[in-house]
This record gives sequence, structure tokens and C-alpha cells, in this order.
Amino acid sequence: MSTETPEQRLAALGLTLPPVPKPLGTYVPYRIEGGFLYTSGQGPRGHEGVALRGKVPSEVGIEAGYAAARAVGLNLLATAAEAVGGLHRLKAVKVLGMVNADPDFEDHPKVINGCSDLFVAVLGENGRHARSAVGMGSLPGRIPVEIEAIFRILD
Repeated sequence: MSTETPEQRLAALGLTLPPVPKPLGTYVPYRIEGGFLYTSGQGPRGHEGVALRGKVPSEVGIEAGYAAARAVGLNLLATAAEAVGGLHRLKAVKVLGMVNADPDFEDHPKVINGCSDLFVAVLGENGRHARSAVGMGSLPGRIPVEIEAIFRILD
């Protein structure tokens, strides 16, 4: 069993947690209830705003969608770490990944794997989670993915 901390794994990947995105509406970025942390859905936005827009796969390829889902995963980890005081206090429980998909697209899981793979790479076994990966007719701002997560808060 690895003795690396999630923070060390994150650094080994060459990543740092971004600033927590501010809500774009009348909601909070997370809620803690009964030992669980529920995050609001997030899209692939960074310091400069949304970098990628469009439907998968006609406007955004599967690989670019995967990268967008990975970026969302990093934002979710930043939000969760800020909420509970560090990555070491997180155990992923459930992920809901929504893909802005063309009507005949069938590979939603390949896109949302970007987030799931990041959670496992950073959190180790605590990153493994139940998941839904579904297609949507549209998403806010034409973002290619929106993802929300539920974490158990560890002592």
C-alpha cells in the first residue's frame, strides 16, 4: 500500500489545485450534511473562464472531452479540499457526469473517465466511486461536460 498522501500524488502529476470557482448563480459550491460533502455541478472553467464549448463528439472530440472532465475533476477536488481542510479527508462516493452530447453519441463513460481517473490517481483507493455518465441535449454555456460529486468526510 502506498504511503504517499493525496497532496504528494497531485504534485507528482504536476498538478496544483486551482482557486475554487465562484458560483454563477443562486447556490453554494458545496454543502456538508451527515458526514458527507455534496458538490454543486461544475464545468471546465479556469481563471480565464470556460476554455471549451460544444457538443461531443461533433464539436469536441472524445479526447478533448476527457481532458475537460479531468479539469472539472481538479476543480471538484479543489472545492472539496477547501471545504474539509485537505484532500486526505476525502473519500469519493458518487460522481454524476453529464456530457453535452450529439443525439447518437454512445461513449459518455469515455469522457467522464477524465474525472474518475483523476480521482483515483490523486486519492488512491479513496478515489474509487460509483458513477453515472449520461448525455444531455445541452448544458449551460454550451460547456461539453458538467460533473458533480459526493464525498465522505474522513476523520
